[in-house]
Amino acid sequence: MAGTPARGGTVTAVTGAERTLGAAVDAFLAQPRPATTVRTYTRTLERLAGELGRDRPLADVTDEDLDGAVSRLWGGLAPRTWNRHLATVGSFLAWCRRHGWPAGNLALRADRRAAPEDETRAIPLPELERLWARTDIPLRERALWRLLYDSAARADEALGLDVPDLDLANRQARARTKGGHARPLHFQTAAARLLARLTAGRQAGPVFLTARRAAAHRVMAAADLDPASGRARLSYEMAEQLFKRYSGGKTLHQLRHSRLTHLGEANVSAPLLMAISGHKRLATLQQYVRPSQDAVAALMAATDPDRRSP
Repeated sequence: MAGTPARGGTVTAVTGAERTLGAAVDAFLAQPRPATTVRTYTRTLERLAGELGRDRPLADVTDEDLDGAVSRLWGGLAPRTWNRHLATVGSFLAWCRRHGWPAGNLALRADRRAAPEDETRAIPLPELERLWARTDIPLRERALWRLLYDSAARADEALGLDVPDLDLANRQARARTKGGHARPLHFQTAAARLLARLTAGRQAGPVFLTARRAAAHRVMAAADLDPASGRARLSYEMAEQLFKRYSGGKTLHQLRHSRLTHLGEANVSAPLLMAISGHKRLATLQQYVRPSQDAVAALMAATDPDRRSP
């Protein structure tokens, strides 16, 4: 009888008693995907399998079981995060049906949540500077936040960095995008100094690590572990939780939005903004670049032909 496939391999036919929820999750996660997508899928589905029981036959899971587990695990999260977990579970169930796993008509009945448009998502720069200067905030968090702001990177891109990806002398890092491609992240001196302190003495492993060693019962990919300390790569969920705690409820995504808005207010051109952010389409970039009303008022004053000369 065929065994459960190793992560990163191909689908192996699994029959009979081996058709457990855990085996289905392993088979789904074994499909070739960009590293950032694999990490996102793994965090969601491993927690779901742990909540429902990895050894439980997939055919025995009911809609009620699934909805209850999803609500317990992620019901209190923000709409965008909730929707991301729902989408991952939905993709997993659809894959199971396409590949003959006994998911039947199993489906989530939970609905996506409306994520309200927020016209004030950019965080004022003085507020960010006060946050970076706080000595009560750990070095890891300040390094991550400064990197995210400077580079306008997606949080998963920054969290996916390994120590060899950093080129601190040239203020760059080599990140992997959602599509699996590599792109440079550019940052400034303050971020480089924080990153240098954070990674001092380390030659390998993730840049951003958990505070403790990974639990023995958790199966972690070798690429997500620091070989020297055994600590694991910091997860998006934990990084987001910490930023919300220290920033009064703001999100990591707002750092990316803030950087692009501030650069836009400084009249940085759209092509250069796209090169910084990694956007491929101008229409997508425009969702981020929303100059504040103060910036609009300042522009009107500066270009008013009847204004008094200084």
